[in-house]
Amino acid sequence: MTILSSLEELHTHYGSVGEASLIKEIDSLSPAYRKIVENAAFCALSTCGPEGLDCSPRGDDGPVVRIKDGRTLLLPDRRGNNRIDSLRNIIRDPRVALMFMVPGWNNVLRANGKAVISVDPDLLASFEKEDRQPRSVIVITIDAVYFQCARAIMRAGLWRPESRISDGDLPTPGAIMQEIKDGFDGRAYDEAWPERAAKSMW
Repeated sequence: MTILSSLEELHTHYGSVGEASLIKEIDSLSPAYRKIVENAAFCALSTCGPEGLDCSPRGDDGPVVRIKDGRTLLLPDRRGNNRIDSLRNIIRDPRVALMFMVPGWNNVLRANGKAVISVDPDLLASFEKEDRQPRSVIVITIDAVYFQCARAIMRAGLWRPESRISDGDLPTPGAIMQEIKDGFDGRAYDEAWPERAAKSMW
């Protein structure tokens, strides 16, 4: 196996960067980038900490983040599994990366920056849904934002209807945990999940 082990070797192997790959990166939301964020109900949040890296899916029934201004995004921390991996990382290392995905759009929008965790009562209240407020709001200051080449999504056929899996093609969460832990009742977990999720969505 031949390994690239230096930046010089890497740059020589890949060659120069195309102009379009450079000019698309800016430090704040342009009108076009703002429109993409406003239409994104899903993003992946990446963080880093002493234990390693974390990438967490984030979604909402409207825009997944609120745009405060051209360099500031507000991401409510809706109910989840309470592992708080991302939040623990942000406390110790504020660097974050977001990747926004919009079904049907063959690109992604990436935003890199730094984050803090706010529990300001008025801010939490502004994100209330169905009488529930997020536990916190991640406030992200953008350092760089740019769209990503479409080839990955096109190769994966991500938005093609025929790419969708059918029920039963992949193991359920209950089946996964039953495989990992002896005595875990995976069927009961899966049967209870829809009702539990409906009551704890926000």
